Amino acid sequence: MAGENQTVSDYIVHHLTNLTYGKLPAGYERYDGSIVGDGGAWVMAHGGTEAAAMGFTAIHVDSMAWSIGLGIVFSWMFYRVAKKASSGVPSGFVNAIEMIVQFVDNTVRDTFHGRNPLIAPLSLTIFVWIFLMNLMDLVPVDIVPELMMLLGVEYHKIVPSTDPNITFGMSIGVLILILYYSIKVKGFGFARELALNPFNHPLFIPVNLFMEIVGLLAKPFSLALRLFGNMYAGEMIFILIAALFSAGLAWMVPAGFLQIGWAIFHILVITLQAFIFMVLTIVYLSMAHEDH
Repeated sequence: MAGENQTVSDYIVHHLTNLTYGKLPAGYERYDGSIVGDGGAWVMAHGGTEAAAMGFTAIHVDSMAWSIGLGIVFSWMFYRVAKKASSGVPSGFVNAIEMIVQFVDNTVRDTFHGRNPLIAPLSLTIFVWIFLMNLMDLVPVDIVPELMMLLGVEYHKIVPSTDPNITFGMSIGVLILILYYSIKVKGFGFARELALNPFNHPLFIPVNLFMEIVGLLAKPFSLALRLFGNMYAGEMIFILIAALFSAGLAWMVPAGFLQIGWAIFHILVITLQAFIFMVLTIVYLSMAHEDH
């Protein structure tokens, strides 16, 4: 447990607080009693209260670092495998990567009904990147925070997909692609689709626009909130299990049973969430390519 005199509530809040950098407004009183001078101050937030005071300028440094770092790891792994790939029978890690690529390619062929060379590599990137971010949830909850505290960093979260900023960032990227290909493929037909569906009459255009725009915006919201909600809940359960044992209640269950059992089950969750995000992205982009 991070800090011997922490309560269980403090422990949970600490582990769910991001390392945040942003600008505190002038006149703000910080945790140590100091007052931010004129013009504000760009600092690392000390706790959720200071992070909230930073407003839109706040950046979750840990989420950004881990998501970018895992993206680099993903790119490096697949680059190395591509260099080693040959016409012979693959083995070991090369075989595993080829199985993933084949799996994603088959999913795209079965789900996407247009012609677009971007969809397959985009789907592969989404699936592997989200899987790697979710996979960080299996790292014991105290290891990285304790190591970072030894380095002077008080707050740190290592699961980017438990941060709604990351999940909404990805889903907004998908929404931009939906709008781009809808306009590119359908042209003026996209405007007619919004204005004259489901009621094909000019008097119902305001109703149609409201319903269609709400449906359009629901796509990125559902993508982001589904991934965030499932991963946040999984992380919360890991933290609660750790708090349970730290509070001296390990006699209630066999030692380690809860951690191992939930980790095994969570492997299915992190894979399924990456797959769902990928498949829904393919479906939405396939709908954007359909010109009625």
